[in-house]
Amino acid sequence: MPQAHDLSLEGKVAAVAADPGHHFSKPVQDRIVLIEDHGVQGDAHAGPFVRHRYLARRRPRLPNLRQVHLIPAELFAFLSEAGFEVSAGDMGENITTTGLDLERMPLGTFIELGPSAIVELTGLRTPCLLIDRFRAGLKRQVLSSAETGPPFKSGVLGVVRAGGTVAADDIARVRVLSSPFRPLPAL
Repeated sequence: MPQAHDLSLEGKVAAVAADPGHHFSKPVQDRIVLIEDHGVQGDAHAGPFVRHRYLARRRPRLPNLRQVHLIPAELFAFLSEAGFEVSAGDMGENITTTGLDLERMPLGTFIELGPSAIVELTGLRTPCLLIDRFRAGLKRQVLSSAETGPPFKSGVLGVVRAGGTVAADDIARVRVLSSPFRPLPAL
């Protein structure tokens, strides 16, 4: 499997967040509950059909491949060096991880979170214009200028394959099942 040696296979959950409203940022919680084939309990993006407001208006019966948004905490350090103070939940993610190179994982990767939850990665989160409303100039920072690697640094999206409670300090284990390696598409 190409590039598998570059992937960290175990990390941690740094923080969890959820919001019942469609806001750019999500408040950090003590724990969240993932529901199989649904998403984060009580979160605006949960459900079997797409909940992203732009997509839902145009194609309301499109399957929801954006049930859970994960971001590596290492992105916050990168953004801090560029002068942007961003912390857990600020970019709308449900789960902030440490030690996982999420954006380089292949399509179909399973992330085991806590004692029982599993999220299957479905794509890269595409940074939209709201990111610059949150912090002017931030979108340019999350667009990659590298010739190789993912085109964005704004996290990944996935669907819940097994439910369970997830909290900060839980283990996050990676199971890479796809072969051959297929990069995450932009969603």
